Amino acid sequence: MADIVVNAVGEQCPIPVVKATRALREMTEAGTLTVLVDNEIAVQNLTRMASGHQLPCRAEKRGEKEFAVMVTVAAPVGDAPKTEPVCIVDQRGDFLVAVDSDAMGRGSDELGKTLMKGFLFAVSQLERLPATILFYNGGAKLTVEGSDSLEDLKSMEAQGVEILTCGTCLNFYGLTEKLCVGSVTNMYTIVEKLAGAARVIKP
Repeated sequence: MADIVVNAVGEQCPIPVVKATRALREMTEAGTLTVLVDNEIAVQNLTRMASGHQLPCRAEKRGEKEFAVMVTVAAPVGDAPKTEPVCIVDQRGDFLVAVDSDAMGRGSDELGKTLMKGFLFAVSQLERLPATILFYNGGAKLTVEGSDSLEDLKSMEAQGVEILTCGTCLNFYGLTEKLCVGSVTNMYTIVEKLAGAARVIKP
C-alpha cells in the first residue's frame, strides 16, 4: 500500500488539484493520497475532482486553516485522470438543513436511524452543499462521539459547511464533552439562522 502526502498549503486553485492529479498519475500501487490545504475552496475542488473520477474521498478539518483531503486509490490510475482541473468559487448553496432527531420519519427507530444516516450522506453528495446544518433535540446525538454520520459531517465541515449543535440539548443528553464536529450554539443563533435562510430542509 502506498501512502502519499502532497502539501498544497498556501496554494490557490488550480494548484492543489494539479498537484493531486500529478500524484495520482504517479501512484504505482493501491493506497491513499492525502492532500494538505488551508482553505475550504481547495477542499471543495479536490473533493469534486475525486468524485468526478469515482475515487472514494473524505475530508477533515484539523485546525484553523488546516484541512486534509484523503483520496483512496484501489488500483494504479496510470495516465488517468487526464481532464483539466475546473475550479469553483464556492460549492455551498443558500439553504439550511435542520435536524431535530437522530432518526428520520415515524415508525421504526431502527429504520429511522438508517434513513437519517443515508440522508446526511446524500446531503454530503449534493452538487451544492448547505450553508449550515443545525442539530437540536435528538439531532444533537448525531454530532458526538459514536455517531455513524461523523465522517460525512466532518467532510462537509471541511468544505465550509457550518455545523452547529444546540448546547442546551447536548447538556440535556449529557453529551457536552463528546462533541466531535462543528461547534456549540444557542437558541438565539438557531432562530437567526432559520429566519435568514432562503430555504430550510428538514428531514
